[in-house]
Order: sequence, then structure tokens, then C-alpha cells
Amino acid sequence: MFGDKLGDKLGDKLTANQSLQPFGKLNQSRRNVPKAQEAIYEFLLEIVKNWAPDDVLKEFKHLFIHHSDTVGSSTLPYLYEIVFANQEHEFRNTLKRCCYILINNWDLTRNHEAIQKLVQLFSDPILYKYTISPTLKRLREWLRNFIASADFQELKLFAARYEDRGKIHWSQRYTSYLLVPQYINLENPLEQRQAARNLSKKLKEQFKFELAMYTALSESAAPREQPPQNPTSLGDEVVRLIKRIVAKRGFFSYPNIAHIFLNQTKNLTYRSFKQSLLEYLIFSVEQDEFAVILKAQLSEKLSTLYTDHDDKAVTSALILRTANRILEYLTTENHQEPSALFVLLLSQGNSLTLVIVLLKIILICRYARTHLEARIADLIRYYSSYSEEECQWVVNFFEMFRIVTAIYTENIEYNLVNMNESCSRQELAADTEVYRIFSQLKRRGLELEPDILEMKTVEASLEAAKPLEEV
Repeated sequence: MFGDKLGDKLGDKLTANQSLQPFGKLNQSRRNVPKAQEAIYEFLLEIVKNWAPDDVLKEFKHLFIHHSDTVGSSTLPYLYEIVFANQEHEFRNTLKRCCYILINNWDLTRNHEAIQKLVQLFSDPILYKYTISPTLKRLREWLRNFIASADFQELKLFAARYEDRGKIHWSQRYTSYLLVPQYINLENPLEQRQAARNLSKKLKEQFKFELAMYTALSESAAPREQPPQNPTSLGDEVVRLIKRIVAKRGFFSYPNIAHIFLNQTKNLTYRSFKQSLLEYLIFSVEQDEFAVILKAQLSEKLSTLYTDHDDKAVTSALILRTANRILEYLTTENHQEPSALFVLLLSQGNSLTLVIVLLKIILICRYARTHLEARIADLIRYYSSYSEEECQWVVNFFEMFRIVTAIYTENIEYNLVNMNESCSRQELAADTEVYRIFSQLKRRGLELEPDILEMKTVEASLEAAKPLEEV
């Protein structure tokens, strides 16, 4: 109540004469939105590093929710500088960047509860309260618009990870992918991109560790008080799935076949490369019907793709763009809805086979991985309006995707060890129960250190979005 009355008075006063200035230089920068934004950013950076989180939250609440100054600061006129300029877009950018300044700093100091409280501030009922002040009306309308926007949904991802697993929506299990579009979008504030990248990486590391621990402990004969926690939704089937995936080793392993393909196609024309690529993708596909559909659908797409370059030598830039286009054909072409080919292939129960095809693409073009994960995020958002029961078939696909990529593109190596030396090779191939899974750290994943790979994949993904003529 006090904040509302004070805000009304201050809003009316500023609307009338716009003369309230906590610092002399503000008078010289009237309608200077960038300077006003920087003043707010500097203030928040200063207090988040030196104040207790609850005190910082109070300042944020006074500034952005109740629109009232406190004894410790006089930043409100800077906010009104943006309001008087009537630039809702700049207000939203300011609000977003301020949120991610706090999130980044609290994440570094592990003040995760403060991140949750920050998001909860936007549920304050004062935002829906009537006010006679035109200025406050505008501010509250902008805040309500922000809450209803995709920007706020992105912000909520940073708090959702700390909620009870049993209460979260199924799509939040894949937050590491939902964050990818945030950190590859150059229009987002730098703080948001950094926060999204850091959290995505942490969540992948967490899943990778939990998966390795579960597979190691689930078959252990050692007594334990509690069963190991399964980080997937596949139940005990996940162990058999991993055994099936890991069993494909040696000369015909997916990384080895990808290496051979790249060596054999480096001097081909682009037309010949596309033909070889099609054969590579369907090579060793177990389901004949899947291979027929995939070959027919992709053959038509590839024949018309970048035809102006058909007689030219294939280049890394062409490979990247081709990989990105195929990934879109197999997932979502408009970055909103699933592609017809995605629905067709999964409707026949071929989740794992499709995941393997996607894996084979990023194994020959590591920089396409970020683009693929962004498309996976598009699919997760599309199906998030359905209950898990309604779209269990696609949830299984998402589970298999993160399991397969954890096995083949991360820095943990899975191996099968024969626990029954008396079995013949034929018996072992038919009965995976005689194998145990062991995991260990690898020095590298996808032949590059994780940080270097992530930076380069983002750069390459953004480069691939440019028109081909700019290459």
C-alpha cells in the first residue's frame, strides 16, 4: 500500500514537471535512454556484489514492481527516463538485463534461492491494481506484457531447475535444450546469453553424471539402502538401451564410420557429396522400411539443395549448411512445428533409429550440433502443451536423444564388460544380460575441449544462418 501511494505521487509529479533528478548529470541527459539504462545496470552490479540477496531483491522490487525509491538508492528517475521516452522495447531490454545480471552473480555464489525469489516477484498483485497515475498505468501494462511474453517463460527456466522434480512439467526435464535458443540469439542481452549457456552446460553435466552413476550402480551386487536414481523417464529399460547403443563398437562404430565418410568425400563435387551423404545416413539402418522412407524423402530434398554449387568442390561451409538443412528436414523446417518427415518416422516407432541418424549428421559436422539442439528446443516447446501421456512417443524420442548424445558426444566413455567368460560370442550377442556397463572420463568429447567446442559451434551455427551467397 505504501509503495503504491508513493508511486502514484511520484508518477504524477514526474508526469507534471519531469524534474526529479537524483544526480545533476541527469538534467543534461534528458531522454538519454542508454545512459539511464547504464546507471541502473551499474547500481545493480554494485549491490549484488556487496549486499545480501534479500536486500538486493527489495531494491529490485521497489524499482521495477512498486516503482518507489528507497533510502539507499535514487534510481527510480532513471527508470522513468525510459518510460517518458515511451519505449516499451527498451524497458523490456532493461528489465531482462537487470534480471540476468542478478542471476549470473547469484549463480556464481550459489544463491539459488534468490533466483527463485526473483521470479516470484513478478506475481505481486500490485501489478494488476488500478492506479490514477498515467505513468504507473504504462509501467504496469509493460510489466504485464512482459509476464505474458516468451521472455518471461525463458526467465522462469532459471528457477524451475530448483523445483521438486515430481512437480515440474515434463518439458522442464529438457531445460538444457530449451536454453540453447537463448544463448545463440545475438539480440538477447549478453548477461542472458551467458546465464543460458552456463546453466545449459551445468544441466548437461548433471544429467551425464547421474546417467553414469545410475548405469554403474543399477547392476551392482553391492548392498545399498536406496536404489540409484534414474535420471530418465524410461525406467529400467534405459540400461538395456545403453547396452544396445554401446555394443556397436569397433570398425563399424558411428564415430569411425563418420571419419571414413569424411576422408572419402573430401575431394568430391557437391553433387557427388550429397549422393554419398544419403548412402552414409542410411548405412547400417536396422529397419528396412525406415531406410526406404528416409532415402526417398531425403533424396528429393538433397537433389534441389544448393544446386548452383553442384559442380563445385565441396567445402566445410557447404557441409555445415547442408547438415543444418537436413537436421531441419528431420525435425522442424519452420522452427515452430514438427516436420512431416519427423512425424512420419516417429509414428512408426523409430525413435532410436531417427536419433542415430541425427547423431551421424553431427558426427560429420560437429558445428551443426548447436543448430540441432535449437531445433530440439523448438519441438519441446511445440509438444509442451500436451500432457506426457498424450505425447509419450515423442517424450521417448527426447529421452533417447539426450542419452545417445551423452554417450557419443560428451567426455564420458561407456564400455561393456563380459561377466561370463564361458559364453560364446554368439550367445553374448543374443544376451546382453551377461554384460556390465562401466563408464570412465574421456579426455575430450567430439575431438575438442567442451568450452572451445561450445564457442565454436555457436559461431558456426550463426554463420550458417547467413545466405549462402555470403560464404
